[in-house]
Amino acid sequence: MGGVNEVSGGGSSSQRRCCLCTKDDFLPEESFKSWGNYATALRQTPARVVNRVFTRSSLEKEIEVKMRSEHQMKKTLNWWDLIWFGMGAVIGAGIFVLTGQEAHDNAGPAVVLSYVVSGLSALLSVFCYTEFAIEIPVAGGSFAYLRVELGDFVAFVAAGNIILEYVVSGAAVARSWTSYFATLCNHKPNDFRILVHNLPDGYNELDPIAVGVIIIICIVAVMSAKGSSRLNYIASIIHMVVIAFIIIAGFMKADIKNYTPFAPFGARGIFRASAVLFFAYVGFDAVATMAEETKNPGKDIPIGLVGSMVISTTIYCLLAVVLSMMQPYQQIDTDAPFSRAFEMVGLSWAQYIVAAGALKGMTSVLLVNSVGQARYLTHIARTHMMPPWFANVDPKTGTPINATISMLAATAVIALFSELDILANLLSISTLFIFMLVAMALIVRRYYVTGETTPKQRNQLIIFIVLILISSIITSAYWGISKNGWILYCVTVPIWFISTGALWLFLPQPRKPKVWGVPLVPWIPSASVAINIFLLGSIDKQSFIRFGIWTFVLLVYYVFFGLHASYDTAAMYEAKALEDKAYDKAEEGSSQIAPPTAKSSSATAS
Repeated sequence: MGGVNEVSGGGSSSQRRCCLCTKDDFLPEESFKSWGNYATALRQTPARVVNRVFTRSSLEKEIEVKMRSEHQMKKTLNWWDLIWFGMGAVIGAGIFVLTGQEAHDNAGPAVVLSYVVSGLSALLSVFCYTEFAIEIPVAGGSFAYLRVELGDFVAFVAAGNIILEYVVSGAAVARSWTSYFATLCNHKPNDFRILVHNLPDGYNELDPIAVGVIIIICIVAVMSAKGSSRLNYIASIIHMVVIAFIIIAGFMKADIKNYTPFAPFGARGIFRASAVLFFAYVGFDAVATMAEETKNPGKDIPIGLVGSMVISTTIYCLLAVVLSMMQPYQQIDTDAPFSRAFEMVGLSWAQYIVAAGALKGMTSVLLVNSVGQARYLTHIARTHMMPPWFANVDPKTGTPINATISMLAATAVIALFSELDILANLLSISTLFIFMLVAMALIVRRYYVTGETTPKQRNQLIIFIVLILISSIITSAYWGISKNGWILYCVTVPIWFISTGALWLFLPQPRKPKVWGVPLVPWIPSASVAINIFLLGSIDKQSFIRFGIWTFVLLVYYVFFGLHASYDTAAMYEAKALEDKAYDKAEEGSSQIAPPTAKSSSATAS
């Protein structure tokens, strides 16, 4: 019998070595131990949904969640790293591809105003992210912030859209990389793509170069965060030199006549372009996910986030002005606008410098994107809303290898099939939705503290937030439906203003930020909610359908897997916390029982 057991055990060990992953790596929770357990969990779904909807996390719980990874991330980054990461994350495909597309199709020379509008929205969101990143310095970014303030269910819906945001943005940048690489090689982008006639339009131009670039980025990203930072430095410095060249040489070839007409498509064209160009600002939230690896979050994060956003917005506006002055908007190329613009004004040699600089910029975006998305997925997996296998941190590199490889594999698949315009619109919806939730969460954080906020104050807060949301949604919908109407704005805008003002005047703020806080609360987060929702009204119907399908898939996964996994995990850690508390009390009680003194001992003996 002993020999049989030894053979059996050896076989099991050998099998374990051959197969590195087991079911417990993905579904270790009690609800998935057997089919009977799973059936019981499904029957309890309504009660568990209610529990998760009304359960809010806390800073202490998020720090405890951070400890669930096998190893911790290394604190190696400072504000200088974060500024370069921020610019590296932001300045890429948005400015080098979408500027030409939106100037040509929607805004004309007024595309610079589109950048101002989307930049203002992004800056307001940056303020909200900065306060959260300092107060809750974990890798989960907006997912962690929403778990603390709006509860597990809202955080999960946001988490799914965060993953979508990163996968789609990475795929879009990778396909843009191919466009500028083709320009560098004196080819059209489609010369490097494979046309498959059996696939539907928009998904039938396969891009193997985009996949190859993502694989290289993946290798760099899993090595180390500091190594990624150094590579980002080099790429970003080269990128800044090329941008300076584009601005100086472009203004030398500028013709003010090309700025007429300034807004050929009117205000609607400006806002429609602004909604798409929000893509250009996607990525700064990746800096917030690096709070866990930042040496001094209270100092470094505000400088890194706000500094990189202000610099990026200024550069965007200058580049938009240059492009529109070099060519009439009707002649702007939609694939590689800056390279073709220099070719059209007689500086053919300059197009190669521009193309090389654009490639460097997009490489930085892909690198920072890969770093940020992996850290989001890592923190989500720590809560078991996604399988905990994704939360593993490699002990040597200090990076989340499983999450990095998995996210970039998904990015590569999307990049292989999907065209840029489909990706850009879908990305903007997801991003604007998340930024709106984060701004709303900041209002809740300042005005609601359990045990301090009275029921009356809580109810007033809910009413004011609902009025802010409803007035913003109706304004956005009216903008999308009505072409020339204005009467309804006279109702919705005052409702938003009165609701925000009443919140400011009549409700106290029981929680004040410890280190750095958003100024003018609730005006700034409320304005962020309104602007983000308003821009959503300028996005096309098909993108909302795709967004709805993705949200439905998320909810199906949540009901059958994520809900039960996160519920069991929360219950397990709550039980463990109670046991630890009881043990500490027992230890405290035993320490208070004084040992007998020598005098009392001798008296007893006598």
